[in-house]
Amino acid sequence: MAFESLSEKLQNVFKNLRSKGRLTEDDVREAMKEVKRALLEADVNFKVVKQFINSVTERAIGQEVMTGLNPGHMVIKIVKEELDTLMGSETTELSFLPSNEITTIMMCGLQGAGKTTTAAKIAGKLKQKGKKPLLVACDIYRPAAIQQLKVNGEKQGVPVFSMGDKNKPVNIVKAAMEHAAGNGNNVVIIDTAGRLHIDEEMMAELQEIRDNVTLNNVVLTVDAMTGQDAVNVAKSFDEQIGIDGVILTKLDADTRGGAALSIRAVTGKPILFIGMGEKLEDLEQFYPDRMASRILGMGDVETLIEKAQSAIDEDAAQKLEDKMKSKQGFGFDDYLLAMEQMNQMGGISSMLSMMPGMGQLGGVDVDDSVLDRPKAIILSMTPSERENPDIINPSRKRRIAKGAGVDIAEVNRMIKQFEQMKKMMKQMGLTGNKGGSKKKRRKGGFGGMGGFPGMGGMGMPGMKGPKFPF
Repeated sequence: MAFESLSEKLQNVFKNLRSKGRLTEDDVREAMKEVKRALLEADVNFKVVKQFINSVTERAIGQEVMTGLNPGHMVIKIVKEELDTLMGSETTELSFLPSNEITTIMMCGLQGAGKTTTAAKIAGKLKQKGKKPLLVACDIYRPAAIQQLKVNGEKQGVPVFSMGDKNKPVNIVKAAMEHAAGNGNNVVIIDTAGRLHIDEEMMAELQEIRDNVTLNNVVLTVDAMTGQDAVNVAKSFDEQIGIDGVILTKLDADTRGGAALSIRAVTGKPILFIGMGEKLEDLEQFYPDRMASRILGMGDVETLIEKAQSAIDEDAAQKLEDKMKSKQGFGFDDYLLAMEQMNQMGGISSMLSMMPGMGQLGGVDVDDSVLDRPKAIILSMTPSERENPDIINPSRKRRIAKGAGVDIAEVNRMIKQFEQMKKMMKQMGLTGNKGGSKKKRRKGGFGGMGGFPGMGGMGMPGMKGPKFPF
């Protein structure tokens, strides 16, 4: 996961600061040396690091910190605020014309950065918001690029305009604008060709589109795994084409993440979205303050709740709440639904990364594939067993284990986990928020995460190590 190493190192520095009753100037400067080393190892631009450390140090050795009641916490607060500023302070969104006009978005970037997939994801998100997007296939060079866009467009339920690979991209865009006007599309997303590296031909093609079509947003997609190269690419595109914002992809990979901390400071251009995986919901709006919180191990509860709201069906949540209150109670089909919803939110590992303080606990080993085994066990049960777990006796357990291809001990363990979750949900009243209107209690699904199935940390499959009392 991006920033994992950086986050761990920074938290160790801050743990040491918090342990001191008062701070000296030497304490602050020594801590800043460690922070500087951690940032450089994360591949943050060295000029950016120098300015960042100077700003934090200047504020941290001020009178209010040195004489404060919690000087360690004050230093952490300053680091958080400076990180916010470094990444842009405020969230920047795509700009749109009135709905009766056509907004154009040109996607650009090097080959392999995930531009085509990201274009389709943006189209899908805009469709969810009531826009009528049209994807335009202008990558006429890469084999199967047009087909890839069509497949991705179909996944999002968004039409794709194509004229094959024999026409100039600028002519394809002009024809697409006419098509959009005649078919009620109010957003045109242009997927341009990428190259293995920046070259004059590529830039000339983008400049020709820019000079012949009014572009409302020029968006650069860069691969976060390339570190400082991503920053250099952003700088080059901005100088030659002029970009309005950046999308960082592959931040879910084992990357140092320095690009996210450097791009705004080096180019002056905001990060619009970050790609955290392959699914539509894995393209997240970039919030500088939330990212700073993640890096510092403070979690990102807002994003977690938003993921819950999008993953959990309100009607299904209400049915489950009603079922918990009935004599029938919580069954294995409901448990299976909870696991599926967790997967839709990015899996346990993704959810834990947004939990405050998780980076400081250590000893957590998460494997989302472990959820496949409980699923196999549940699907090996009969409908009556899933509905009424109390009838599962030893002989039934042996049959279920054989059907799932697991040891009977694993069946026993999974049933125990199920019972623990069931008990927890009863204690929390399922919604985790008693009082207030039903609508208010259900916001966010199961009490805005308080009672979300599986978030009790009570031995949930896939989580090894300490149990967490969320």
